[in-house]
Amino acid sequence: MTDSEFENQTARVFARIEHAFDLADCDADLSLNGGVLEIEFDDGAKIIINRHAPLQELWIAARSGGFHYRFDQGLWRNTRDDGEFFAQLTELVRVHTDAGFSF
Repeated sequence: MTDSEFENQTARVFARIEHAFDLADCDADLSLNGGVLEIEFDDGAKIIINRHAPLQELWIAARSGGFHYRFDQGLWRNTRDDGEFFAQLTELVRVHTDAGFSF
């Protein structure tokens, strides 16, 4: 994937996340600054998602750990366990909200 394709793909990911939170009934503040999206919950927890251009990966940092995802056949896959980005992010968000959150 070219650098511009990577930027376009990650921009779509950030837009999808922001749209999901706009539709959801959960208390969280989102802040997008360049290639870093910070989600802060009422309980003080944060999930930080950033694009790592040199490796063409998306990274998630959460209380439960750090996760790296690579674009593979149309999906962002975890580099360790092949989990899908949005499925795993949904689980991380649900830890901090009572809403039936999903992407």
